[in-house]
Amino acid sequence: MLPVIDIDLNEPAFIANPYPRLAELRESAPIFLAPRWQKAFFTRYDDIAAILRDRRFGRQILHVLARDELGWPPPSPLQRDFDAFQERHLLDREPPDHTRLRRLLSKAFTPQRVEGLRPKIVQVVEELLDGASARGEVDLTRDLAEPLPVIVIAELLGVPESDRHRLRPWSAAIVKLYELGYSDEQARQANQAVVEFSAYLAALAQERRAHPRDDLISALVQVEDEGQLLSEDELVANCILLLNAGHEATVNGTSLGLLALFRNPDQLARLVEAASSGQDALFKTAVDELLRFESPLPMFERWVLEDVDYRGARLAKGSEVGLFYASGNRDGRKFPQPDRLDVGRADNQHLTFGLGIHYCLGAPLARLEMAVALETLLRRFPRLRPAFDLERPAFGSGFVIRGLRELPVVLE
Repeated sequence: MLPVIDIDLNEPAFIANPYPRLAELRESAPIFLAPRWQKAFFTRYDDIAAILRDRRFGRQILHVLARDELGWPPPSPLQRDFDAFQERHLLDREPPDHTRLRRLLSKAFTPQRVEGLRPKIVQVVEELLDGASARGEVDLTRDLAEPLPVIVIAELLGVPESDRHRLRPWSAAIVKLYELGYSDEQARQANQAVVEFSAYLAALAQERRAHPRDDLISALVQVEDEGQLLSEDELVANCILLLNAGHEATVNGTSLGLLALFRNPDQLARLVEAASSGQDALFKTAVDELLRFESPLPMFERWVLEDVDYRGARLAKGSEVGLFYASGNRDGRKFPQPDRLDVGRADNQHLTFGLGIHYCLGAPLARLEMAVALETLLRRFPRLRPAFDLERPAFGSGFVIRGLRELPVVLE
């Protein structure tokens, strides 16, 4: 029998610092039921990693059970288009559809294409910091972390500069539906964002089909694997996913990473020294350590696709489990001194990008953006300091997508 524990994931104090509570649960209740959320939660690294690789758990359930079997109400008309988008993108598909989609997307979204963005990312970061430095005291969430991934993903997709201002509002509206609990108005806004974004991308894909360019949409229009192509709906849905997942993870990973460095000045000093002496390798390990230490995506969910008896926990087909990545990333069974930030930490197999077949396709791009942003920022402003109370940073209202509303600093 699993312990039953009430945990409020939307409590501001928990969002600001979930780690003490998660540490308690790792020891006293590594697997527990939370009736408030109608889920079993897992808190230890090895359990989370095992479930992520276990094909008895999946991102989708409606290919196994019908809505009436699950006891679900009819689909809400408020989010009809959002639901259709969810059914078409890579993240929420299972094999064999997932296998086909990932193979096709991987042929276009290659490591070479990502690395080819490095000069553009450097240019964008330099330009953003030029604008910020003219103001002296700035908000690094607003002035660096938020615009950077939008500009880069727009460049990757081939979205003209004149249209790029539309991407951030679309993404912000859509990701509201990934939180635990959302309003009818948020559902309506997300649905409208999907409608508008889909129409925009479909038109852009048609234009690229007629006049290809060196961008991801042109590549996705043409990509083929053993005679299979992406449908237009699949192309559109996965481009939306790329913006949503890539944007939110990079924004919050960058802002939370800087907060962690401000709170650990010895590690900040290591990176300042590395930036001044051109030690790029340290920024590669630093990015993974920051993503482990302060995960921007603290929890993911999986559906139970068949009855499972996992370490004595009976998990019924059609139920849902919550995987606390933020807890697994601080599990001392996996990471020595887990609550210590070490920007040079080796063998850092954190959970932030997932594991198994759903491992994040955009992880190399997120790592590159964060590394360039941090190295450039600390090289140009080695005496950078926070302009806020380190004990009271301005966290947003969500836990599933966790980040800072603002990060005011003084650039020196």
